[in-house]
Amino acid sequence: MKNYKLLNLVTGWVTFAIAAVTYLSTIEPTASFWDCGEFITTSFKLEVGHPPGAPFFMILGRFFTLFGDAPQAGMLINALSALASAFTILFLFWSITHLAKKMVSGEAELSMGQTIAILGSGVVGALAYTFSDTFWFSAVEGEVYASSSLLTAIVFWAILKWENVADEPHANRWIIFIAYMVGLSIGVHLLNLLAIPAIVFVYYFKKYKPTRNGIITSFVVSLLLLGLIMYGIVPGIVKVASWFELLFTNALGLPFNTGVIVYAILLTGLVVYGIYYTMKKNLVLWNTVLVAFTVILIGYSSFAMIVIRSSANPPMDQNSPDNVFSLLGYLNREQYGDRPLIFGQHYSTPLDSRTPYVNDKPYYIQKDGKYVVADMRQKPNYDSRYTTFFPRMWSKQDDHIQDYKSWAGITGKKVSITGPEGEPQTIELPTFGDNLTFFVRYQIVHMYFRYFMWNFAGRQNDIQGHGDILSGNWISGIDFIDSARLGDQESLPDHLKNNKGRNAYYFLPLLIGLIGAFFHYKRNQKDFWVVMLLFIMTGLAIVVYLNQYPHQPRERDYAYAGSFYAFAIWIGIGVMALAEALKRKLPETVSAVGVSVLSLVLVPGIMASENWDDHDRSNRYTARDFGANYLNSCDPNAVIFTNGDNDTFPLWYNQEVEGVRTDVRVCNLSYLQTDWYIDQMRSKAYESEPLPITFTHDQYVQGTRDVVYLLNDPRLKGAVELKKALDFVRDDNPQTKLAQADNASYIPSKRLFIKVDKEAVIRNKVVPESMYDQIVDTIFIDFGNRNYLVKDELMVLDMLANSNWERPLYFAITVGRDKYLGLQDYFMLEGFAYRFTPVKTESSGLYFGGVNTDKMYDKLMHSFSWGNMNDPNVYIDENNQRMMMNIRNNFNRLAENLVNEGKADSAIEVLDRNLELIPHSVVAVNYFSQQIAENYFAAGANEKGVELMTEIYDTYKAEMDYYLSLDDKFTPSVDEEIQRILYFLREMALISGKHGQEELSKTITESFNNYLNQYSTLN
Repeated sequence: MKNYKLLNLVTGWVTFAIAAVTYLSTIEPTASFWDCGEFITTSFKLEVGHPPGAPFFMILGRFFTLFGDAPQAGMLINALSALASAFTILFLFWSITHLAKKMVSGEAELSMGQTIAILGSGVVGALAYTFSDTFWFSAVEGEVYASSSLLTAIVFWAILKWENVADEPHANRWIIFIAYMVGLSIGVHLLNLLAIPAIVFVYYFKKYKPTRNGIITSFVVSLLLLGLIMYGIVPGIVKVASWFELLFTNALGLPFNTGVIVYAILLTGLVVYGIYYTMKKNLVLWNTVLVAFTVILIGYSSFAMIVIRSSANPPMDQNSPDNVFSLLGYLNREQYGDRPLIFGQHYSTPLDSRTPYVNDKPYYIQKDGKYVVADMRQKPNYDSRYTTFFPRMWSKQDDHIQDYKSWAGITGKKVSITGPEGEPQTIELPTFGDNLTFFVRYQIVHMYFRYFMWNFAGRQNDIQGHGDILSGNWISGIDFIDSARLGDQESLPDHLKNNKGRNAYYFLPLLIGLIGAFFHYKRNQKDFWVVMLLFIMTGLAIVVYLNQYPHQPRERDYAYAGSFYAFAIWIGIGVMALAEALKRKLPETVSAVGVSVLSLVLVPGIMASENWDDHDRSNRYTARDFGANYLNSCDPNAVIFTNGDNDTFPLWYNQEVEGVRTDVRVCNLSYLQTDWYIDQMRSKAYESEPLPITFTHDQYVQGTRDVVYLLNDPRLKGAVELKKALDFVRDDNPQTKLAQADNASYIPSKRLFIKVDKEAVIRNKVVPESMYDQIVDTIFIDFGNRNYLVKDELMVLDMLANSNWERPLYFAITVGRDKYLGLQDYFMLEGFAYRFTPVKTESSGLYFGGVNTDKMYDKLMHSFSWGNMNDPNVYIDENNQRMMMNIRNNFNRLAENLVNEGKADSAIEVLDRNLELIPHSVVAVNYFSQQIAENYFAAGANEKGVELMTEIYDTYKAEMDYYLSLDDKFTPSVDEEIQRILYFLREMALISGKHGQEELSKTITESFNNYLNQYSTLN
């Protein structure tokens, strides 16, 4: 058809419009959990986020936020992701039609049937990716993956455009354009670089006649290019700048940054001269290389914004990369540690007994006009006799080791070695076969193939999976196939069967994609291998590179979106394959229309229908509101200690973007181990005064007091006052150091105390008036069997010693108990945070500390916002559900304490509100559910207690009936669930009997005994 180009253009924009409308109508209206709150914050105020930064994304995000006020910033940056994703679909459409068009006859003009088949291929493939699970997830939140996908789509489309005009004058401008996009992508995410091998092969196939040696050479060249950018240009440009800076500052005595300026001038001059010289001498290839290098640098220069903004000392300035040395560490993500890839240790590999640690990299600081090495980082030196090629099981964490053994079925050998003190030891060393088993079973099958099948076969539910048959697996919707793998799917308990994340595509996207891949191979092997290379490099190659340990904190499917993009190309080509096959039986136009329409309905149509409910985040404000609730739990000018992403980033978002409670200082304990973060905590931010940290910078700079040892000096009788202990640590006198531990600091007692100024406690209203008589004279801190403190703990102790009850100190409810420093008996729950108080309440069971019922009641019942979490039309995913379980627990604690205070009516109101906000239809029954029932009984609401206990019992009964009906091969996978429910049933029977519900207790007891007997026969 003569108007093919116009039709291709218009149809592409139609697919863009469909994708844009879909994503914009399903975006989260504000911040999401995980990194999104941080990215929105850094974009809105151009602050410095976690390494290695995303400056170009921040610039784009800041531009989008100019179109609204602060409360709309989250929505606008989410809209950036939505539009970037829609443009990705546009370029995917044009890439598919380009490849499909090359497979039809070489006639000058396309027939109507060919045109329809090509456009149908593009629409089906592009929309299949539009509605795919992984891509849609990233398209509706303020993360970098949508923008990264767009840049990947652009460079792949651009090399195809180059292919069309490769033999024409000025065709190399497309190569330069690609290089510039690659440079920009570095400022978003490095995943885009993995398209380089596919680009190289398009170039090779176009310019050269393929040979075996040529293909091998091209592959090697592509990997060298990839390595040159990832390990050469990205860190290398800054690394060389650091050499100049060190020379000009330390050797020549010139001011800071002189070396960087000279280096920048020299580099610019050399590049400009090189371009001029190659143009003058007509060296086309070298001119193209130099210009490509130049535009990569121009794109990469977005990182200058990181340095500029860090130099301005914004409230969020992670790693403080305001000089060339800190920027280098920032780019290299040094704070996240390292992992072996090609050669390295097993989890059981011992350190070299002669030299267990070796120097790694110096840590430079600016001092007295020079760069001084404050610390020489060290890295473990493993015994090379017990290392391996291609190490996959390397983490030494106990829980990871247990998982390694579970996944690999370790058959390793016992090896006798000499320990560090010369004593004989025996270690279990995995074999190379064990490594490969883990690589295949976990890293490939579980952490890649499972995600691949989520997108093109179906997904079991949105619960994170760790290998059991109940959570996060792929399904197809074909019952006999799914049941053979995961047990009877029709008898699933309702909360699993009705999960919104349960999506089934009946293998249709997978099948048509496989057909497309086979057809592509038969019709055009060159293009097939280009797409295959993109598929592998953005899929299995990432699996090898990430070398992930088991039990990841979240699902990682977003890392493989590029691989799913490549497969979507084959889904599109599959439409062409079916149309070609059908035209042998039907007219060409009829077959093209029929296949296109049917494929559109059966692939993207089913995917859209299945995925909409668990990808529609509209009207969900939970991350924003929960973050605000943490802040509003605190009294004015408070400090709240947090520890993870989801109890930190939403708080930052609220403060930095929406201006909520900027008098409260959020102090992340993970970061408080670093000198740059302590510096920031010692500075004022908005209405928040500096934290009461009395250590000076030189006393906590990296390499100084990173570890403070705990000893029991026999000369000291009794506990030591905390302030005196800290003064001892602060003292630089060699007599206060441990000579046998490289003059490390130490505290000469494991038992410390804080004297309580009762007048200050009362004056600052630390506790309610009703508790004044419970204020203790002395707070004791007992470190028991602990042998050392790390820097964040030292800083927290310093704040405890110096706040004098004028600065309220809180721990977020999600902070782990290992960070409480043994102070939990002095905690008072006031919303979403525990306040440190001078009132001691002995811990019991899962609960510790006391509850300020007046404050808690006001906050939970009146003040807090809940983000529409109880709206049945709002999608609540597993991550939100985990947060809501903590909320359920908080309501329970409040109700229990109200009952103990004789306020039964208020307790019942609280319990009612608990079930209203967190119904079991949204968050499944758990241990806290039966605590609600027990509190109903305790408050005298027996009817409500029985009703709830019966509901819980029926749920557990349905689960147990299902688990015990499974084939023997499945029961090990649900063994923990069976034991969990048996424990809960026994507890429920005891609770019911304790509160006079003998009939209910008897019924539950009979079920417990019956299930216990059935369970015992399984073992």
